[in-house]
Amino acid sequence: MIVKRLVPGQDLKKSLEEIRDNKGLKSGVILCLVGSLDEAVLRMADGNKKTINGPLEIVSATGTIATNGVHLHLAVADSQGNVRGGHLMRGCPVYTTVEICISCPDMVFKRVNDPETGYRELEIFPSST
Repeated sequence: MIVKRLVPGQDLKKSLEEIRDNKGLKSGVILCLVGSLDEAVLRMADGNKKTINGPLEIVSATGTIATNGVHLHLAVADSQGNVRGGHLMRGCPVYTTVEICISCPDMVFKRVNDPETGYRELEIFPSST
């Protein structure tokens, strides 16, 4: 398991990619991701990006980390408790803190282009060790 704390100003998605690269992670499952963001850039279900101004509390996050991609869905609440969610994009700076717990299964996750969806989708391979 990998446990990491992000500090103010760090970009959430970029930091997840750096954790993957620095640890040589072949697969990861987000078990826990809590904290706050200055703002959130999310891709909506229709493919459009939306920026949500903060500060924002992370109220839910779930996803996978592959050798060549991070797929995380994020829900954030504003100061009034209004919740919005979508697919995490770069441009989400940490406000006060983000705490991350990542499980590391014994397999390899890769993101591969899927002509049917138009997105890079998850493929799972046995561990090569």
